[in-house]
Amino acid sequence: MSDSTRPNVLFVMTDQQRFDTLAALGNEDISTPNLDRLVNRGAVFDNAYATCPVCVPSRYSILSGAQPTRTGVYENSVEPGTHDAIVERVGPYLATAMGDLGYRTWGIGKFHTVPWDADSGFEFQLRSEEMYRTEASRAGDDYAAFIADEHPEYNWIEALMGERTDMYYMPQMSALPAEITVEAWATDRAIEQIQVDDERPWFGYVSYIGPHPPFAPPLPYNRMYDPDRMPLPVSGDLAVDHLDQQIPWMNHAVYAEDVDAHRARALKARYYGEISYIDACIGRMLDALEASGDADDTVICFYSDHGDHLGDHSAWQKESFFEASTRIPFLLSWPGRITPGERRQELACLVDLFGIATGAAGAAQLRQGVDILGGLDDATLRRDLLFGYHGKPGTERFKAMVRCGQYKLIWMSNGPNALLFDVASDPQELNPIQDDHPTLVAQLLDELVAELRRDGVDAAFDDAGLRTFDYTVRPLVRIDQFDMSRGVTGFPDTPADVHYEPPAGVSQSRVSGSTA
Repeated sequence: MSDSTRPNVLFVMTDQQRFDTLAALGNEDISTPNLDRLVNRGAVFDNAYATCPVCVPSRYSILSGAQPTRTGVYENSVEPGTHDAIVERVGPYLATAMGDLGYRTWGIGKFHTVPWDADSGFEFQLRSEEMYRTEASRAGDDYAAFIADEHPEYNWIEALMGERTDMYYMPQMSALPAEITVEAWATDRAIEQIQVDDERPWFGYVSYIGPHPPFAPPLPYNRMYDPDRMPLPVSGDLAVDHLDQQIPWMNHAVYAEDVDAHRARALKARYYGEISYIDACIGRMLDALEASGDADDTVICFYSDHGDHLGDHSAWQKESFFEASTRIPFLLSWPGRITPGERRQELACLVDLFGIATGAAGAAQLRQGVDILGGLDDATLRRDLLFGYHGKPGTERFKAMVRCGQYKLIWMSNGPNALLFDVASDPQELNPIQDDHPTLVAQLLDELVAELRRDGVDAAFDDAGLRTFDYTVRPLVRIDQFDMSRGVTGFPDTPADVHYEPPAGVSQSRVSGSTA
């Protein structure tokens, strides 16, 4: 137990969890008793966003407290050297900053840095990434090594978190028992860190891989939800829903361009099963924190890196600025400081986490965030505008979001095109209103231009202003996501070309169909 007067800080992150997936916040179709405990423990930020709704940019915003306009990371592809360059531009990563403030820092789970084993400043760090591109990356992944060393009977499995590629959006069940999945492993390791005897306060960062697809919850969570009771996705005019070319492109890339109603319901059932399983894991972690005696001295923030369309807007995956993709759950609790059960309406986003952690430590560093803790009592500290970005500036893939009051503007350089929604009266974003509010659209675009200018994003402009392009349709491709660490790079040219060699230590008899 810490004897410091400063609180511990625990960040708990899921991957690709929508904002509307908590029972305590109104979803009557899902069971999340432990996330509901967190809702009742503190404040809910109902208007929280991932300002670049895809994995790698979101994680760099969390680690750095900076938007893509300063990290330079607008999509999952990252230029070599970026990881260190971000520190040079904006300052040390969050774990380093907390360590400098006297905290014991530990991080467990998915970090999705580039390179995968980059140093992010944690005193203690265990990684569990989704895929392994080389033998060294699989051997160096702490979870994969745990399976190989402690449970070699399962080391034959190539995709430890479920099959991807053509199975990416197919309902699945984990090939592993619930007690040794990556979520259970991360929870067990986090509990060990909570129980460490150290006089320093600690900063913990637990990053779960789920419920990111593939949706493969372990038994019995795979059968927790009846697909026939799941609501269907909600879509509007396809010409509007797919105006952002990233959506049909991504649908095709992950073999999800023709998901029917039955499959959509089955996928939602497995997605909810993943969330309920992670909820149970979080419950174990909360129980361990309470048993440690430090629960009342621990700030907890739960959030996700972005959402998932789940078929809404005839879309799967993320990478759009529709609410399903970019709006996230965001729960913050601090016993004695934050009123339990509060519902907050101010705009929040992932860059604010840097200020929350350092502010709780007594030396707030806001960087590009706002003072969430200070804003609890002082409305003047809250933001009026929230900006989001995706795609490299200066290309036809660049798009931006401006959230202001009840309105959200989505601007795309491809066209160019703009969509305006009143998310208060039209939360499912089925009725764009940009043609009815040209003055408001122009005002929000002016704000976007000013923000990009302030951050020196020169590539977004040409002599005429924001750089735009004639509308183009992106050529469709498939994305293969096999276990390259074991030499699998794609489908074979002919079925006879398939060969399987069990990993060392796995007997041939343990593997069904092992000599294909």
